[in-house]
Amino acid sequence: MSPLSNLYLCTYNSLNAIGWAIALSRILSSFVTTKSVNGAYASAGELICLLQTAAFLEVVHGAIGLVPSGVVNPLMQWGGRTHFLLAVVRQIDEVQELPSIFITFVAWSLSEVIRYSHYALSCMGSCPYWINYLRYTAFIVLYPIGMAPGEMWLMYQALPFIKKKHLHEHLFNGLPFSYYNSFMVLLLCYPFLWLKLYLHMFKQRRSKLGKHHEKKKL
Repeated sequence: MSPLSNLYLCTYNSLNAIGWAIALSRILSSFVTTKSVNGAYASAGELICLLQTAAFLEVVHGAIGLVPSGVVNPLMQWGGRTHFLLAVVRQIDEVQELPSIFITFVAWSLSEVIRYSHYALSCMGSCPYWINYLRYTAFIVLYPIGMAPGEMWLMYQALPFIKKKHLHEHLFNGLPFSYYNSFMVLLLCYPFLWLKLYLHMFKQRRSKLGKHHEKKKL
């Protein structure tokens, strides 16, 4: 990798680590101040929407070979999260104060602070083993928490509001199904799509942490 590309990736990942850390601090500060989980979106929702939308750059990074992640998995994760945020949560005020938003945002923020810190330190060539271990271990707990009581539960809670508000109905004019119908199908498929990404992380874990154990044996 050229020094310029490395500098770009180091800057990109550092800024994202800082951005997600700020989002996490806002959420926790709101919780401590109000003794309530209802303020998660109000305190950090717009920042998280911005960070998640900008993460499309990671799909581009994979597509042009800047990083070895490929396109499919980054696109699936980006698409799922961005749809969840911009097409559902941001459009329905009634779901923005639900506990499932707090759970989702905390799980995402913790995951991303760890992930981007790991990437940034790796670009600098000074990533300690404990950060590497955390990167490929914390997801085991954080991903299911973010998905089940977080994203999926909120999507289920959003269903009556999507139907009542005829959400995104204009985009489906002339089609034999509505956004509500497609959203229900997505909700049914969501665990299987998520499982693909989850198992991919376990594969990465074996690859990254396995190398370290092999070196220790040598």
